[in-house]
Amino acid sequence: MARELLGLGVDVIVADGTPATRAALEVTKTVPIVMATTGDPVGTGLVKSLAREAVPGIARVAVIYNPLNPVDEEAIVAIEATARARNVRIERLTVRAPADFETALSRLTRQRVDAVMVVEDWMIRLQMSRVAETAFREKVPAVFSLPNFVAGGLMWYGPNRPDLWRRAARLTDKILRGAKPGNLPVEQFSTFELVINLKTAKALGLTIPPSLLARADQVIE
Repeated sequence: MARELLGLGVDVIVADGTPATRAALEVTKTVPIVMATTGDPVGTGLVKSLAREAVPGIARVAVIYNPLNPVDEEAIVAIEATARARNVRIERLTVRAPADFETALSRLTRQRVDAVMVVEDWMIRLQMSRVAETAFREKVPAVFSLPNFVAGGLMWYGPNRPDLWRRAARLTDKILRGAKPGNLPVEQFSTFELVINLKTAKALGLTIPPSLLARADQVIE
C-alpha cells in the first residue's frame, strides 16, 4: 500500500502506527512522512533522537500484548520494570492472531490474577469486546490503553487520539506550505487522559478513591 501511494505521486504520507510508518520509510527517502500515532519513535528506530491505587494490594497482573508488534514489545519491558519496582508479578499473555485469544483468555481465567492490562495493537483492538467481557465475567479489573473504551473495562489511560491527528494535520499543512520536514521536530504527546468506569467498579466491588476520581478526565456513571 505504501508503494501504491508513492506511485500516485503524493506530496506527503500520513501514517498511523509504527508498522505503517516503517512501511513508508522502506519505500521512500524523499516524500515526507507524518507519524500521526506511534509508540517510542527512538526505541523502534524510526528517528535517531527524540500506578495508581484503585486496587490496593495488587500482586499479579496479566498483560495481553502482541509480541509481533515492536511497540508492544517495548511496552511489556517497561511494564515489567515498573512492576518489579512495586513487587508486582507480570503474567504475559501473548496473542499473535485472533485465534490466540481463546487460549489467552482461558489462561486469564485460570491464573487468578488481580488485574489485566491490554497493550495497544490494531489486531488486539478488534478483539477488545472479548477481553472486556471475559475480565468483567471473572471480576478482574481491566485497564486499557486504547481510545475506544469498551463496556466492561474499568479504566482507560492513554493519549487523546483526536488531538494526535490534529497535530499530524498541522505538520502536514506546514510541509505542504513549503516547510522542510527535516527542520520540523518530532512531537511527543505529553498529556494523557484517564477515564474511569464507575459502573464497572461497582460491579467488581471496588471503591475508587476520591483522589483518583478527582484526577479523572471522564467518569462513566
